[in-house]
Amino acid sequence: MFFRKRQTLLAAAAALAAVCFAGVAPAGAATTDIAPPGANDWTCKPSAQHPLPVILVPGTFESMAKNWATMSPYLKSAGYCVFSLNYGVANGVYASGPVADSAKELAPFVDAVLAATGTKQVDLVGHSQGGMMPRYYMGFLGGAKKVNRLIGIAPSNHGTQGLITPPPDGVPSGTGAAAPACAACADQSAGSPFLTTLNSIGDTVSGPYYTVISTTHDEVVTPYQSQFLAGAARQVTNITIQDKCPADVIEHDQTPNDPVVQRLVRNALDQWSGPADPAYQPGCL
Repeated sequence: MFFRKRQTLLAAAAALAAVCFAGVAPAGAATTDIAPPGANDWTCKPSAQHPLPVILVPGTFESMAKNWATMSPYLKSAGYCVFSLNYGVANGVYASGPVADSAKELAPFVDAVLAATGTKQVDLVGHSQGGMMPRYYMGFLGGAKKVNRLIGIAPSNHGTQGLITPPPDGVPSGTGAAAPACAACADQSAGSPFLTTLNSIGDTVSGPYYTVISTTHDEVVTPYQSQFLAGAARQVTNITIQDKCPADVIEHDQTPNDPVVQRLVRNALDQWSGPADPAYQPGCL
């Protein structure tokens, strides 16, 4: 009995250490790791109905608290164990550091969630950079065996022909200064050395399932079709929101807050095996 209790305490300590490591920002970074509602309950244990924890990965310039303010409580209320993180903090700006380095921050966070929940895999839901960056973790850092599915919301899988710029007021989320040079932005430009490396092994790796949710009104990752992944139907589902709900005019930044998108994400998560059901029709607004 004592031995088992000691093992449990050691596992909890290891998980906490990993969480702290994952959440530490570079020196001088102006960031506070405030979780969105419903996320980062480290006592949560997945249920038989929802057996895998869900990690929400924010996009460029976004904190987890802002990016997932509505998605996190939506999934939590549906019975999922939900986790999220901040990453890639450079000069006090969220998710603006080199994407490969950000993937190295995701890795210990996944390990912490696995240790805390006692599961062998996680489901990842990412927005923009957060929907693409995990592919580097899965393809180059050994993460494929730890991920059951990746759901990308407006992900920058093949880069953008446009420009990724800070919010209109020039102040990235959670900071008090205008954005400096952004390595993540350069990495997400179509044809960048990073994307050339990322996609050199193909759009997918063996094991995980992939779902991409895109909007024709995306003004950031353009053209929106560049977000899609090539792969067999048993592994990949690409969804255009307007094919489901033609009147939905949601744009890039707000896609995680769109009720239609949230229903599509839940459908993808609810599949026992495989990506989202391409025939699923969410309720439209």
